[in-house]
Amino acid sequence: MHQAIISAATEGGTNPLVPNPWEMLVVFAGFAVLMYIVVKYVVPMFEKTFAERAEAIEGGIAKAEKAQAEASAALEEYKQQLTDARTEANRIREEARAEGAQILAELKEKAAAESARITAQAHTQIESERQAAVVSLRAEVGTLATTLASRIVGEALSDDARSARVVDRFLADLENQNAGVAK
Repeated sequence: MHQAIISAATEGGTNPLVPNPWEMLVVFAGFAVLMYIVVKYVVPMFEKTFAERAEAIEGGIAKAEKAQAEASAALEEYKQQLTDARTEANRIREEARAEGAQILAELKEKAAAESARITAQAHTQIESERQAAVVSLRAEVGTLATTLASRIVGEALSDDARSARVVDRFLADLENQNAGVAK
């Protein structure tokens, strides 16, 4: 096989490794036409597509930046509203505490007034009952004293005016003795 190649190369007088000039010219002309078509039509389409994609990407980035700015503004507004709401809640809570303290003070004042009224009424009632007891005791002591005196004397002391004077004088002396001991 090698022999056949060598004999073919020596017979024709041309070297198979050197290309034919007409073939080179046709290949070069085809390459030039293809290059012209690529440069004239294909490259501008690629450039146009590249520009459209770059514009779309830049527009998307601009939209994203705008959306980010809007989101940041909304977040700041939300934070401000939250701060305002907390401040308002604290104010309402403080007002409620103050109102509760005021209501409690009013209730204590009413309770103290009611207690004072009940105490005064009780003192008045106790004083009137004491006066009634004193009157009742004076009458009983007078009756007992007259009965005792009539038994001691041996005669009846039926004079009510005289017996009342004796009882009153006795009780007055008794009260004077109690007042002197208390001092």
